[in-house]
Amino acid sequence: MGTAATIALGVDPSSSGAQTSPPPVAAVANGVGIGPVLANVSFSVNGSRRALELDTRTTLLDALREHLHLTGTKKGCDHGQCGACTVIVDGQRINSCLTLAVMHEGSKVTTIEGLGTPDALHPLQAAFIRHDGYQCGYCTAGQICSAVAMLDEIKAGVPSHVSDDLTAQPSLREPELRERMSGNICRCGAYSNIVEAITEFAGRPA
Repeated sequence: MGTAATIALGVDPSSSGAQTSPPPVAAVANGVGIGPVLANVSFSVNGSRRALELDTRTTLLDALREHLHLTGTKKGCDHGQCGACTVIVDGQRINSCLTLAVMHEGSKVTTIEGLGTPDALHPLQAAFIRHDGYQCGYCTAGQICSAVAMLDEIKAGVPSHVSDDLTAQPSLREPELRERMSGNICRCGAYSNIVEAITEFAGRPA
């Protein structure tokens, strides 16, 4: 499988060398290093309970990548502007670079690794492959996690900025899809193929 597909599908990083955790930055009081403030946090990640002791400043993104070695979730801008780090927390899509891990005690976190594997693809992952919905693949994990949660928002009747009637059930028109996915940037410009993949998965002809 090519590099882009490997990135997009969230292959188990243990087969390609997991990253090690960076040393914590010590806090300083009156010129004396007093060490980081640590806290215990426990949450479910892809169906497995995980317990960590973390610097309280650790983002959920860094907890996933550096401590749990789930590197399918990507660090892009680290400012919540590109969507590459999107994961699903308690059924809602969030930018994991903008939230602290200790805020999610008891939460259920789903990353791209939890949606599917190379041997058992999630239907949306398979649709991305059929429609060439990625090129470099860096944004793809975030695109897929975002799209899965976005379709649940539509089913729940959550309107968007382009919904014509805020009280009606939203429909998956292309303007709706593009608006709802606008927080996920593809620097390669594969947007038309991403739209086709999502609409096929949603059951509307691409």
